[in-house]
Parts: sequence; structure tokens; C-alpha cells
Amino acid sequence: MSGNVTKETLDLIKAAQPQSLVGQEIAKAYNQATGLVFYDLEPAAKLLYPVLTPLRNEIPRVSGDGGTATNWKVITAINTGGVRAGVGEGNRGGVISITAADRTAAYRGLGLEDNVTFEAQDAGKNFDDVRSLAQLNLLRATMIQEERVILGGNSSLALGTTPTPTVAGSGSGGSLATQTLSVICVALTLAAFKEASIAGGVPVGGTRTNADGSTDTVNGGWAQKSTAGTASLTGPNASATATVAHVAGAVAYAWYWGVAGSELLGAITTLNSVAITANAAGTQNASALTASDKSRDTLVFDGLLTQIWTSGSGSVLDVAATGTPGVGTAFTSDGAGGVTEVESVLFQFWDNAKLSPEKMRVSGKTLQALNKLVIANGGAPLIRYAMDAGGQNIVAGTVIGGYLNKITNTTIKIEVHPDMPDGMILYTTSTVPYPLSGVGNVVQMKLRRDYYSIEWPQRSRKYEFGVYLDGLLQNYFTPGFGIQRGYKV
Repeated sequence: MSGNVTKETLDLIKAAQPQSLVGQEIAKAYNQATGLVFYDLEPAAKLLYPVLTPLRNEIPRVSGDGGTATNWKVITAINTGGVRAGVGEGNRGGVISITAADRTAAYRGLGLEDNVTFEAQDAGKNFDDVRSLAQLNLLRATMIQEERVILGGNSSLALGTTPTPTVAGSGSGGSLATQTLSVICVALTLAAFKEASIAGGVPVGGTRTNADGSTDTVNGGWAQKSTAGTASLTGPNASATATVAHVAGAVAYAWYWGVAGSELLGAITTLNSVAITANAAGTQNASALTASDKSRDTLVFDGLLTQIWTSGSGSVLDVAATGTPGVGTAFTSDGAGGVTEVESVLFQFWDNAKLSPEKMRVSGKTLQALNKLVIANGGAPLIRYAMDAGGQNIVAGTVIGGYLNKITNTTIKIEVHPDMPDGMILYTTSTVPYPLSGVGNVVQMKLRRDYYSIEWPQRSRKYEFGVYLDGLLQNYFTPGFGIQRGYKV
């Protein structure tokens, strides 16, 4: 029956063709363009994203004992008055004084959520387990956020009000028109700096609606914006520079400029100055940031940078001089294969605490600057010859993997950290070089509960789940840590 229908159908098609085609076979061409081809899809999605969490990976994780915070006492100095030990016959010695302090750190919860619809899970059959993949991605996303909090979480340090910029104008060097240029500056924490961009603006923060419908207040991570600084410009080739005093706890600065009241975001710098040669390219107006300090994020614990910056930490702090506005101050050679500013910091470590840090953590750009400086003034070879069966291969370039502390004759390892701002060096140590210090882990993650996953009861046709941890970063010996920042690289 079906064969007859097919023949009748073909006869009708032939009858509809021009007479010149009657009696000819109808061409039935099949090619790749028809789409009738096999779809060669390799099973399982490829996970091509970085999961770089060096601090989280190396810092020990210990169990907490409950409560809302952990508390400990430290003795940071003995015989603070320098009482001499000489004593007369039969007499008792002088009485010494010690310096002791209480330390505390509060627990905070960290976590993220995701979901997979029933349809997404079913559609992924024979390709991937979408629910398992989503949970793996969620765990890794939580780890990346934890790394950023370990480095720069700021629960306690308020940046205050950004200083008023000092603005200087010039009739050349740019493309600005005649105007009274108004410049506003905003100091940024690490969280704000990592999320900010010229196109997207500085994160404003506000009320976040969570997966369960609850809300949390999330601060943007910036100091109160400055009062506007101004300069009179004569165009059409005018330019300007703006400078502010460094703000403790800030890793970068956002700059807004334009006509007063309409200042737009034009630059984000790790220097405390900026060169302004054209109209601001961003779209975020300075008025988008409220006139208040939004630098503290009370939902997270204090990270290493904040603990170092905290008053009384005893850590080594070095801030680059402003130098030429918009250009800054660069690291300099000491003429002996070293860096003058690094040498100065190492002397401070020795003078303050009689120790050497063990690691210098830098950005990739900062490493390049240090490497170029050290190689140029140290005379190290730039080319290495390698012999193999194929002949001679030339491998150009070199990199400094460590820095010799000339005081202690120990090598400080240099590592690139994905979240370190340019022009900044974080000095860290993992041991206390004093006998019977009572300290096992210098830094540790103390956790009431380490990573755990929850798949919530179904309330719709979705699988909903979250990954969480509950803990704090405990640093017993902040004098073993330090920061250099604000250098041009």
C-alpha cells in the first residue's frame, strides 16, 4: 500500500514539472548542508576555568570549639623597661615588665548556591551528570571566594573618608576643553578593586536577595568619596593630574572627573595619583556612591591584608612616595643585584622582630618589574643554551624565583598570587623563629564547620543546593607579615 502511494505521489510531482523534465528521474541529492549528519559530541563538559587558591591550599585548617569567636592572649615583649641584670651581693634583681594583649577573631559563614532544573538534568542524559557538575563548580566557586576573603576580607577596618584630591591643570598634553575640571576620588578595598571596571563601574552594594528569599546587606567595599578637587583648564589640548594621600587599608583608587555634579568614572589605579588627558570613558556617575563609608563587610572575617593594617599589629608597612603625579614611584636597584625598597623592608623585619619573612607574594606584573630590575643590575645571564638530539635550542629570558635576605642569609620565595594588586608585595611567614613560642601554626583557618553541601527540599521543579563553610582566619604572629604597596610597575 505504501509503495503505491509513493508511486502515485511521484507521478503527480512529475505531472507538475515542465514537459522538458517529464520522464526524467527526480534528483535526490544529500550533502552535509542538509543537516542529515552524525553529531560528534564528546561526552562530559570540559572545565576550562582557573581555580587558583594558593593561600587556601597551604594554610592549615583546624577544628573550632564552638562559640561566636576564638580568643587568645599574646606576650609580645619582655623587660620592656630594659632593666639591667647587674645585682649587688645578697640583693635581689630588678623587676621587669612585659607587654601582653588579648586577641579575638569572630566566626563568619561563607557560601554560595546554585540550582538545576529537572529539564536540564534530563536533557544532559548520556552527556553529563548536570547536578554533579553544578555542585563541583559551586564548590570551586566557593573556594575562589574564600581565597579572596583570606587575602583581603575586611570586616573591621573602616577606610573613612577619602582625602580631597589635589588637582593641577595644564594647557597641553591632552584633549580636554576649556572648563573647571572637578575630580572625585574613592579609596577601594580588595573586594571592590577586584569587581570594579571602567565599563561596569565600582560595585555599589546594597540589599541582596538570597536563594531562600532572605536578604543581606552587602557593602560595596569603598571609602566615603572625597570632596571634589578642581582646576581651571584652558583647552582644547588641556590635561590635568590629581593626587590624594594614601588611605590605610586601601589597595586602589577610583577616579571620577568632569563638570561638577556630573563626574564620571575615568580610571582605577593602584597609585594614589592619576593623569587625566581626556574625558572620562566610563558611565558611572560619582553620585551613584552614597556619601558614607561602605568599606567594611561584616559578613566576612578579616583577611591577611586587614590584619596587617590593623593598629597595633606590629607588621611592617611600606607605602611608596607619590612621586610624579600620574607616574608614581618605581622600585629601584640597590646596585648589588637587589631592590632598594625590598632591602629596606627586610631591615625593618629584622629590627622589629629579628626574623626574615619566608614568602613574597606579588602580581605577575610586579614580578616582571622586580625581575627586570634585578637582572639588569645584577649581571645575570639572559640566555641559556640547551643541547639535545635536534641540535642547539636557545631559551631566552630568566625569572627570579627567590630573594636572598642578606641579613639572615636565607632565601625568600617569590610567588605570583592571582588576586594581588599591581605594585604590591605581601610578605608572609609560616614559622615563629623563637624557642618555646607555644605557636604551632602561625596562620590557620579555624572552622566550626568546614566545607559542607546541602541539597534543599524541593519546592519547585529544580534541584537546589548550596556549599558552605563556617570559620575565621587566625594569625598568631602579625609581626611576621608585611605589606609594600603603591609602587609603579
